[in-house]
Amino acid sequence: MPLFSRTIIVWLVLVTSTQPLLSQQKSGVTTTYFDFCGTPLHFSFNPTDTRSVPCTPSGQNIIDFYEEASDGRYQPVVDALLTYKKEHQPADWLFYQLIRKTAQLISPKADDYTRYTLYKWFLLLQTGYDAMVTLSGDRILFYVRSDEEVYNIPTRTRDGQQYVCLNYHDYGTIDFSRTQFTPLLVSRPGANKSFSYKITNLPEFPTQYYQEKDLSFNYYNNDYHFKVKLNPQIIALFNNYPAVGYEAQLNIPLSKETYGSLIPLLKTNIKGMSTKDGVDYLMRFTRYAFLFEVDSRSFGGEKRLSPEQTLLYDQSDCEDRVALFFYLVKEIYNLPMIVLAYPKHVTIAVQFDKPRGKTIEYNGSKYSVCEPTPQKEDLPIGKTIAGLRKVPYEVVYHYAPR
Repeated sequence: MPLFSRTIIVWLVLVTSTQPLLSQQKSGVTTTYFDFCGTPLHFSFNPTDTRSVPCTPSGQNIIDFYEEASDGRYQPVVDALLTYKKEHQPADWLFYQLIRKTAQLISPKADDYTRYTLYKWFLLLQTGYDAMVTLSGDRILFYVRSDEEVYNIPTRTRDGQQYVCLNYHDYGTIDFSRTQFTPLLVSRPGANKSFSYKITNLPEFPTQYYQEKDLSFNYYNNDYHFKVKLNPQIIALFNNYPAVGYEAQLNIPLSKETYGSLIPLLKTNIKGMSTKDGVDYLMRFTRYAFLFEVDSRSFGGEKRLSPEQTLLYDQSDCEDRVALFFYLVKEIYNLPMIVLAYPKHVTIAVQFDKPRGKTIEYNGSKYSVCEPTPQKEDLPIGKTIAGLRKVPYEVVYHYAPR
């Protein structure tokens, strides 16, 4: 089982995404004070301005909603969002979590799902993103333009551009071969930003948000123990994050507190080791400090975890361990690496000053496989899983230090 049960995960999503700290009313206007990732925010709006939308909306209903909302009544909300974005420069995915929370405070999802979705769409447009909605009966799908690789969620093309669905998870499964959705086009000057799923920084959460998790593994008959500081809010922030390309997944960093509780200790433990032995230590830490489980059993489908998510969950698969091992090697040794994708397995290889074991040649350089996922045999650096030695693979990501 994961570190946190599904029930607790749902509770975390609610607590971190919906609960205002304080609301004050004056002359019909509500000023809502709330917390987002440890940063206090507030905005003002008039609850009587929330327009009702039919359960089965028409295109005209949505145009009327947008035009009425665009008359300036929500400008304080938009300004608050843009101020946060300017001051904290969050990744687009994290900024969207703030938009979700804001829409929830204005129009709770449980009260009116269509209206809640339209507020998310409206706020994305107002903050400069190229977004659109599509309709099919009482179902509404909400898209944003993105040029990046995403998997396991619907996309559609408009004017040669890819748009990625942001709320498909609310519907479970839709048979698009039988169900046609009609796009509704609304023009918003300046709403031309492409949405990126790349996350290059995480919020600086307050220290009180963190809990300690015990990790341990055995390295050549020596037991090593760690108390890693981890923040459960990371689970909520990434709850609906899609499977993304390997470059995006592997380069998601650790948060500041988690980094400070793990990386210095790893550096201390490998101090005095050769580079090869230090990488071996990191490989075995990644391999044996966590239990293995496939995504279909843990999450019901593919989910590529970031390094910090891999530390948070008790169980993870091969792609998740590759991400964590990649991050550790990059941060501590900054060596060239390639990620190898087989039909049913993903692993990683590292370029050393002297090749180790049987190597894989890529772009004229030799890389040694470092298997971070537990196998039936205890594989040293440079040894590939026996069943994969004649199986074709693809190099899906190449890291070359600057």
